[in-house]
Amino acid sequence: MRAEEAPPPTEDRVRAALHDVIDPELGFNIIDLGLIYHVAIDGRIVDVRMTMTTPGCPAQGFIIHGVEQRLAREDGITGVFVDVVWDPPSSPRLMSPAAKAHFRIYEGNDA
Repeated sequence: MRAEEAPPPTEDRVRAALHDVIDPELGFNIIDLGLIYHVAIDGRIVDVRMTMTTPGCPAQGFIIHGVEQRLAREDGITGVFVDVVWDPPSSPRLMSPAAKAHFRIYEGNDA
């Protein structure tokens, strides 16, 4: 199906697709790690605002490429822009309960 024939993307579809993008250092998806801060959609163009686990993350290029490539495979998306921001910084508090359990982060040690 051509992109212009598919239904336009939704935030839920974009976030579901981004579960497939894995941080190679942590071996966990970027959604559950809390790295995706905002998804904006303008027609068939998707803007993703995200962070990395640390400034200077050596996997930054790999992760950005993963976001672009994964979303490019979604029907209805014709363009993807990724903006990496550092404010607010990444924190275990932003992780999903599944990620916290995986990394054994419990109440009180998630600063």
